[in-house]
Amino acid sequence: MKKHFRLACKLNQKRTLFCLITLLIFLALHANAQELFSDAVGTVPVREVTATTPWTVPYITWGGEAALFHANGGVTTRPGTIMAELGMNLKLVPGDNFEQQVRDYLSGKTPFLRGTFRMIAQASEVVGKDARTKPVIFGQLTWSAGDHFVGRSNIRKISDLRNKKIAIQKGGPHVGMLYDMLKTARLSKSQVEIVWVDELTGAKGPAERFRNDATIAGCFVITPDMIGLTGGPENTGTGAEGTVKDARVVVSTATLSRSIADVYACRKDFYDAYKPFVERFFAGYLKGAEEVVTLKKAYERSGSAKYTQLLTMMQNIYGKEVLPTLEEDAHGLIADCTFVGQPGNISFFNDPSNTITGFEGFNKAGLDMAVNWGFAKQRYAMIPSDLNFNAPTFKNLLATTVTAPTQLKQTRFKKETVRAEIESFNEDAVLDEKTLISFTIQFDANQDTFSDAKYQEEFDRVVELASKYGNAAIAIKGHSDPSRTLSVLVKTGLSTGILKRTGTRGSYRYFMEGKSFSLEDTANLIRLIQQKKFDDGTNVESPYQVMRAALKLSEQRGQAVKDAIIAYARRKNARIDPEQIVPVGVGIKEPVIAKPTSPAEAAENRRVEFALIKVSAEAVAASDFDF
Repeated sequence: MKKHFRLACKLNQKRTLFCLITLLIFLALHANAQELFSDAVGTVPVREVTATTPWTVPYITWGGEAALFHANGGVTTRPGTIMAELGMNLKLVPGDNFEQQVRDYLSGKTPFLRGTFRMIAQASEVVGKDARTKPVIFGQLTWSAGDHFVGRSNIRKISDLRNKKIAIQKGGPHVGMLYDMLKTARLSKSQVEIVWVDELTGAKGPAERFRNDATIAGCFVITPDMIGLTGGPENTGTGAEGTVKDARVVVSTATLSRSIADVYACRKDFYDAYKPFVERFFAGYLKGAEEVVTLKKAYERSGSAKYTQLLTMMQNIYGKEVLPTLEEDAHGLIADCTFVGQPGNISFFNDPSNTITGFEGFNKAGLDMAVNWGFAKQRYAMIPSDLNFNAPTFKNLLATTVTAPTQLKQTRFKKETVRAEIESFNEDAVLDEKTLISFTIQFDANQDTFSDAKYQEEFDRVVELASKYGNAAIAIKGHSDPSRTLSVLVKTGLSTGILKRTGTRGSYRYFMEGKSFSLEDTANLIRLIQQKKFDDGTNVESPYQVMRAALKLSEQRGQAVKDAIIAYARRKNARIDPEQIVPVGVGIKEPVIAKPTSPAEAAENRRVEFALIKVSAEAVAASDFDF
């Protein structure tokens, strides 16, 4: 009996140990797994909005909130402020915990959601199932220019994200940015390892996780954390003063400028019942934005007491642990965003050519992300605002307005500045450092036309990149095969005695001035050709002439591809700035195969390369929204 009992105990111990090990393995495998947003929120009964005075409005940690704080006079509406003059009585409450925002929205504590478009898309199934709580996106506040992906030295380009571990806030504003970056690189979510963290910043944020775990290759952070990790947007961390050695900004929304759209949404039942209130509220926000921008410009010129008061108000609302200083942190938070104003809302909601970075494009991309990434099982579309942004409520209050999308400026890039920068990058061999992603198309010998029927996929990709990366340039680098140049070089070199050759066909060795000479050393060949070392003045056809002809042909091909893309975009009624796309002739400078030995190898050199390139702020003019 005792023997059987001891045996049973041993079996139970083994079974318990096995179960424990299995549980630990399961938890390890699923610790960073994506859960449905509905599971994160839990069961929340939908109730009518009851708190009507004051109206509860959530805010998040973002510079765009400065306009709301200014217009309201703080977290409660003060007499004489913009919102008070519009008949508002508001109570502003923290909303960085987006899951709690959604619970309050469903339960009727507030009719509003405040977040980025893709944050609301993550919750689309939860808030979209009930007809009462379907979200009406009624206004865009800002575009982000101050969110960053910081990477270690093993991430130089966006394509380097493959198989890397990335830290990001769960349900936060950077999820959409990651989605855009992976789409840029043609990577799926399964091809990266996402480490979800609870907070946007602080001890439980991505920056600290990145700092303390060397296996994490990159993290998404706001500007103060970026500076803490790298020392600055153009710097590389040294390991001193709290920075992380070799950490650098790979991509920021200063470049990926049409990725994070901050918006307001409200419940459909509330919108239908209180549309005039919603209209006045958003008009008040836009007026606040206009005044904040004016105060900010005055502050940057010569100082502004009113702006300093606003910075102090923000510091008091967010706390000194979030905004320790007024100049660097509070002012920096405002500087990180682009207020879009009434013109931006006309563009976002009413411009039919804004197919990618307008409401419809964001709605589709947001629902794609929600379902494909596991936040939702089904697609529940958001509802676009039908506010009339030219109604007296807006036009009589605001100083900067447009009537129609046709009044929006389409060209933002300074043509000569962009071209000069790209060409200087090429000469200084830093183009790779500035390149975020690149891809190529091949073409036939002597081809000079490029049909969208053949290259539609690549053309669509260029149009999308140009839209999302609103402050980056796209270089179209035309490349030529060096075979003809090499043939003429060998012929003239041998005839003039400058080159000597030994061996037999297929295994020739070349010598110049008694030293071994390689036909695969492209940089040295180009240098010698430019010095006309192989030209004695009697050649009917010199290597220099052939190389120049190859360069000209590559320039023509780059221009032909640009023309084809512009024409394609216009036929699709897709917005595109022609000056953002810069054709660059590379000639024989960067062959895939330096010395082709077959027609197939020569064909690999005949290509057009598209490179998405970071350019300086000086290359980009002020937008319609920098009012």
